[in-house]
Amino acid sequence: MMMEKEFAGLTAIVTGAGSGIGLEVIKGLSSRGARVFGLDVSKGEMAEYATYIHCDISDTSSVKNAFVEFRESSDNLDILINNAGIGSLTTVEHESDEIWQKVLNTNVIGTARVSREAIALLRESKSAAIVNTASVAAIDGIPNRAAYSASKGAILTLTLAMATDHLSDGIRVNAVNPGTTDTPWVKRLLEQSDDAKTAKAALEARQPMGRLVTPAEIASAIIFLASPLQAAITGTSINVDGGLHSLRIPKK
Repeated sequence: MMMEKEFAGLTAIVTGAGSGIGLEVIKGLSSRGARVFGLDVSKGEMAEYATYIHCDISDTSSVKNAFVEFRESSDNLDILINNAGIGSLTTVEHESDEIWQKVLNTNVIGTARVSREAIALLRESKSAAIVNTASVAAIDGIPNRAAYSASKGAILTLTLAMATDHLSDGIRVNAVNPGTTDTPWVKRLLEQSDDAKTAKAALEARQPMGRLVTPAEIASAIIFLASPLQAAITGTSINVDGGLHSLRIPKK
């Protein structure tokens, strides 16, 4: 069916593709016909679904080398999913300059680095799309996420700027705002707490649906925005957060 293979003949790059949301994205794109390249610092579990290219988005040379390697395998690029990023867990009062620089360099400038290398290739595509992974932390006040929230807010405004700048190039740029997602990163975060079970229950209770969002649910929204069937959607963000941003449920 056309809907199942709408990415046939298209080539995609996904950053942070070795696990979590990125892994689910490459699974979905591959199953729908795309040729997929996964950029990450480690291969993770992507081997069955994508061609692995080592890339640290926090380092300009690493990004440039990754695209040199990509061009050795493909002359075309249609889709870029900027999914790689890092987190942080402190307030402004306790966040060091080092952490600020690390988080902003990776999440914001890293997204820009990869996009910069991809733009010339995407400009030649008739189905060009970029999807950035932002966060519900960009639009809601989440405790102990100062640098992370700021970086994801910047991703949202960067998405709008890129969508505007590249209208004439035919490159659509959109974003997805995940709520707390059941990823390896969140699991590691919970393991650092004194009581992982209680900490997880608190995260689940924070979301109106009463559970964490799954990586596959986030990936589905990313793939939707990347699809050539959504050629009229640009400069848009979709919240996939179990109702966290929009719903206000009275406490019992």
